[in-house]
Amino acid sequence: MNKRLTKISGILLALVLVLILGACGSSSGSGDVKEVKVGVVGNSDDPIWKQVNKNLKSQHIQVKLVKFSDGIIANQSLDNKELDLTAFQHYAFLHQEEKQKGYKFTVIGDSYIVPLNVYSDKLKSLNQIKKGDKIAIPNNVTNAGRALKVLESAGLIKLDPSKGYSPAVKDIIENKKQVKIVEVDPAKIPSLLPDFAAGITNSNFILDNKMDPVKDSIYSIKPDLSDTNNKPWINVIVARTADKNNGVYKKVVKAYQTQSVANTIKKHITVYMYPRLNDTININEAKRSVSSWQKLKVSPLIIRRFLRLMCA
Repeated sequence: MNKRLTKISGILLALVLVLILGACGSSSGSGDVKEVKVGVVGNSDDPIWKQVNKNLKSQHIQVKLVKFSDGIIANQSLDNKELDLTAFQHYAFLHQEEKQKGYKFTVIGDSYIVPLNVYSDKLKSLNQIKKGDKIAIPNNVTNAGRALKVLESAGLIKLDPSKGYSPAVKDIIENKKQVKIVEVDPAKIPSLLPDFAAGITNSNFILDNKMDPVKDSIYSIKPDLSDTNNKPWINVIVARTADKNNGVYKKVVKAYQTQSVANTIKKHITVYMYPRLNDTININEAKRSVSSWQKLKVSPLIIRRFLRLMCA
């Protein structure tokens, strides 16, 4: 009876081992690599995905980046099944796209949040803004709204509070310095700064222009992932809704939401990106678990049998 219980316990522990370490993916003898096409905007996130691919190597999965200069085109490509995932937009932009285009997309993981700050080639502070100065903001609805909220937090304008997180220029109810808000392609704003008193754009475009999102700004706000008011601005990894439970895509998200990726962001990109980490067991914890099971003398034969069963 005791021997039978020992075997059953061994089987259950082996099953847990499979689930934690994803042994099916890493033990495949075929050597086939599953390619996942991920749409991104710009080049700033390249170091992140290089680390993600390192994390995925043992699972025979490789991310191939497909680069766009415009997120709208990236979403069209996802909808047309030219991509498997996208990883460039925040919740607010995604929801606006779904509302306008009728896309059936689903967020399968958060990536990070970055500040949306104010930059200038002419000014050291927003206090130097003069009456009638021009300020460039992104020309898409959600990022324009966020930029206007930044200007409101800086005290330059006041907005209609009923418009929530996505106000428009027409919703400005107070503009004492009569600044002129000009909506511009966000990717072009860094190069157009000489033509404006100041400009606000996404951090990836700032990074692509070899600038620092905070050190080179004249006004900045530190985003807080734990603040629910910031959820619209958290960047996300997105799949078509029909593919939301795809096991390979879930592994990509887990490989992204790791401390190794967080370290890569801080070392190679900027300390001012705030990554989302997952709550899954890390590899050191897994190794400790394996060590514990070895002490219980779980039969390697039992583990191999279960691996075959689970991977069949």
